Amino acid sequence: MNVIQVEHLTKFYGQARGILDLSFDVHEGEVFGFIGPNGAGKSTTIRLLLSLIYPTSGSATIFGRDCIAHGAELRQDIGYLPSEVFYYEGMRVGDLLHYAASFYRRDCRQRLRELSELMELDLSRRVDDLSYGNRKKVGIVQGLLHSPRLIILDEPTAGLDPLMQRTFFDLIRQENQRGATVFFSSHILSEVQRLCSRVAIIKEGRLIDLQDIRTLQRDNYKKIHLVAPGVDPERLQVEGVTGLQAGADGLTLNFRGDINRLTGLIASLPVSDLTIEDLSLEEIFMHYYQ
Repeated sequence: MNVIQVEHLTKFYGQARGILDLSFDVHEGEVFGFIGPNGAGKSTTIRLLLSLIYPTSGSATIFGRDCIAHGAELRQDIGYLPSEVFYYEGMRVGDLLHYAASFYRRDCRQRLRELSELMELDLSRRVDDLSYGNRKKVGIVQGLLHSPRLIILDEPTAGLDPLMQRTFFDLIRQENQRGATVFFSSHILSEVQRLCSRVAIIKEGRLIDLQDIRTLQRDNYKKIHLVAPGVDPERLQVEGVTGLQAGADGLTLNFRGDINRLTGLIASLPVSDLTIEDLSLEEIFMHYYQ
């Protein structure tokens, strides 16, 4: 079953581009990465899924139901953490979270206590006295207190210190293990690579690739470093090689193609050490955007 199904989704703000002809699906139980730089259309896509804005054309469904026609009903089963959180000033954290819990047709009190404890959140403090990081913790608890079937995260770790980021990632894994589907939007690509099984890359409002992360790494360039004293770098400048650089510690290059052809060439050279690695998601992303 596809939890999210997007078909030719397009959004214009007047004459300004939001997203263009976007189509993808998110499978039940997966952690799906949605990546792109600021302004690529990530937040627009999320707001359309949540029916906070309406599309110019195309459609999107969640749990098989149209996001616009059934928006209020669907949000009972969606947990959302926006990139920036804003709250009523003057309220205490506990009052605000109990107020948020009242919108759901279930008893959230036990889960609210568990999450607040896990995130080291003081429920007695006033929201307007909190730091940005602690406000983000409030957003995390608010987004998860009703045990949603779909969790939508938009730049979720901004403001969290490294220890709390680790706690947050462990929490998301636990939510996924209990059956929640996760839609993870971020420009911090190491986080996406750490959590997600598939990733969609969006550029200027359009989807430019969607693949399993391992497949994306396997089918992309290899990063090669070799120690070969006295070897002219030009001998390695063959079809499929890019980014060839010579440094004090050896030669580095990226290669895409039949690796046997390149290793056959390397075998004929006086090489004392050789390392072949998959590119990181960040390096693949930079290749697409360059």
